[in-house]
Amino acid sequence: MLEHLTKETFKQKVFDFETNKDWKFEGQVPAIIDFYADWCGPCKMVAPVLEELQKEYDGKINIYKVNTEEQQELSAMFGVRSIPSLLFIPLNEQPQMAMGALPKDSFKRAISDVLKVN
Repeated sequence: MLEHLTKETFKQKVFDFETNKDWKFEGQVPAIIDFYADWCGPCKMVAPVLEELQKEYDGKINIYKVNTEEQQELSAMFGVRSIPSLLFIPLNEQPQMAMGALPKDSFKRAISDVLKVN
C-alpha cells in the first residue's frame, strides 16, 4: 500500500516548505508523488501501476500519494491544476512534474532518466 501524505508527513519526508525557501529534498531515496482524487478515473488507472512500481523498485524509490481534495495547500504549492499529476523527485536535482495517466513504460523511463534509478 502506498503511503498517503498529509502536510505534516510531507514536510518530514519530502520538503519542509515552512523552514526552507529553496527546494531541499528530505528523502533518502528518490520519490514520486501522485497527486490524485478519489473521483478521478485516470487516477484509478494509474494507482495499480504505481503499486507495481513500488514493489519492483522496493528500497530504491518511494512512491507517495497526495489526495488533492484533502491536501489543497500541498496541491496549490505545486500548481496542480489537473489530475493525476505526478511529481518526480531526484535526490539532488529539482523535481519535475508530469501530467496525466502515464503508461508503465513511461514511468520506468522517467524513473531511469529523471530519478537516475535502474
